[in-house]
Amino acid sequence: MVAKSVYTESRQIRGIPLWLLREYLEELGGTAVSETRVEGEGWTITLAKMEPFILGSLRVGQVMMEIEGDEEAITRLKPGLEKKTMRAGA
Repeated sequence: MVAKSVYTESRQIRGIPLWLLREYLEELGGTAVSETRVEGEGWTITLAKMEPFILGSLRVGQVMMEIEGDEEAITRLKPGLEKKTMRAGA
């Protein structure tokens, strides 16, 4: 039997509130098991609200996203996740 490769990654997400990130993860096939944890087939993501990012007078909300799971499952999840979290700059 071949062991599956375990993948872990931490991402700082700016400008998307925690509740909306959780909703995006549910839309991508996950199930919210708590306000800060979403589990999908082969992956688990834990969300943590961070202090706002401050640039001059601008304050932007931040969320830390801890991604863990089977490397193949994460590879399938990433394109949808990146599409949902992409924000255009000005």
